[in-house]
Amino acid sequence: MNFRKMLLLLAIGTTSATLATGVAAEEFRWAGQGDPSSMDPHAAAVGTNLSFLGNIYDGLMRRGRDMSLQPSLALSWAPVGSDGWRFNLRQGVTFHDGASFTADDVLFSFERATGEGSDVGTWFASIDHAEVVDDFTIDFITKQPNPLFPNEIANWMIMDRDWAEANGATSASKEEPNFSRFNTNGTGPFKLESRQADVRTVLVANDGWWDTAEHNVTRATYTPIGTDATRIAALLSGEVDFVNPIPLQDVARVNGAGGFSVIEGVETRVIMLGMEHQNDTLHDSNVTGVNPMKDVRVRQAVYHAIDIDSIIENVMRGQALPAGLLISPGANGFKDEFNTRLPYDPDRSRQLLADAGYPDGFSLLFRCPNDRYINDEAICQAITAMLAQVGIQANLQTITVSNYWPLLREDDFDMYLLGWSPGGSLDASHPMRFLMHTPDPEKRLGSWNFGKFSNATIDSLVPQIVSEVDAGRRQDMIDQVHGIMRDEVAYVPLHVQPLVWAKSDNVELTQRPDNFFNLYWVRVN
Repeated sequence: MNFRKMLLLLAIGTTSATLATGVAAEEFRWAGQGDPSSMDPHAAAVGTNLSFLGNIYDGLMRRGRDMSLQPSLALSWAPVGSDGWRFNLRQGVTFHDGASFTADDVLFSFERATGEGSDVGTWFASIDHAEVVDDFTIDFITKQPNPLFPNEIANWMIMDRDWAEANGATSASKEEPNFSRFNTNGTGPFKLESRQADVRTVLVANDGWWDTAEHNVTRATYTPIGTDATRIAALLSGEVDFVNPIPLQDVARVNGAGGFSVIEGVETRVIMLGMEHQNDTLHDSNVTGVNPMKDVRVRQAVYHAIDIDSIIENVMRGQALPAGLLISPGANGFKDEFNTRLPYDPDRSRQLLADAGYPDGFSLLFRCPNDRYINDEAICQAITAMLAQVGIQANLQTITVSNYWPLLREDDFDMYLLGWSPGGSLDASHPMRFLMHTPDPEKRLGSWNFGKFSNATIDSLVPQIVSEVDAGRRQDMIDQVHGIMRDEVAYVPLHVQPLVWAKSDNVELTQRPDNFFNLYWVRVN
């Protein structure tokens, strides 16, 4: 499928097949690039974790096949004047251990999600506090109006207070192991049967799920397989029924193998380069006592040095779209006029470096994952070669994603590769809060702004964008932020990532543009 035509699917999602009926229950096996870093739903705001745990835990709402916001543990929600939002909860729901779900569990999950150790607190930056009205009603009181709040928490998952307190898991943790890192107790369609991190995770159907099951899977086994060739071999040999992703160069091979098919789409994720903005020196460089990345001319030089058309053609096999923004087409707030890239111009790069005082270039530490994004290591290798052509010697270090995030959080990089999807909100404010705002742990802002880019105007605009109810005024502020980001080159956007899944023909499933994989839509024939 032509990639540009795929963009039409971005806002509505894609479905691989119409669900069959009357099919006997089955075991399902699937594989992916990497493993969730934790079974704790509040520990890491990364797609790998949130997608997987969405099969175990429910949220107040969820996204449907068409990405529409749908009721889940909340039956309905509505503004409470201009002071916040009221959620009316579903009755008769039980956790996997049999405990009843009530508003107190929502309150606890809010307290936990906004507490120390949580990585999802930014979703609640506009919330002052939560109030339990009764056992099945809860209010979220905002600091200022927030018309997008229900969308912003579409990926937030609810935990059982009593279970967490009984097992010493009242706080989330990205690093320190606790009970919730290896154990679960959700209200979702599947239960955790066993967990061997980085080896195998087994789920079994929750027969007591509150919703009507569309799937016929009784047992589901997930195996992380980091090597592309091994993952494809596992599919074609029948060892697994579904893999995500597959190498772009293997699309024709899988489609021609007989009994297998490739599902192609467009993800909401933009791949980009981040840089060190704050430190006075670089970590690994032949220039000392100075951080060249603090100079916007150097950041522009990096941007001009990258031939994105070559990367898309040779590394991404034509299955990507150049990106000029940190959001993709289809996201609320996207505008074509801002989605323009600085042109590939190595001569301009060299001149900018000379103007900045680096006529001979300089060296730096370039961190890159090798099992998180499609062709991530190959992308970084191509960028390394392009930077070398203008005098920037990038010391490329590629590692597994489970070790990658801790290094970025420890500020151990000079430049890094990152992919970002606008979460449950599908709104421009999402990357602004996570990636563009000055890091502010107290306000839960900038939590993924590893390079610590800081701009006072953006910091003042982000809360206004979140609270503005007038669409025109809101878009004007979004445009202003996008203009600053482009002029300051806080990040170097690269491309919109494609979705390329492969499955056995006896499996029916749904591909959504946020790359979340939902077992409750799987049927094995």
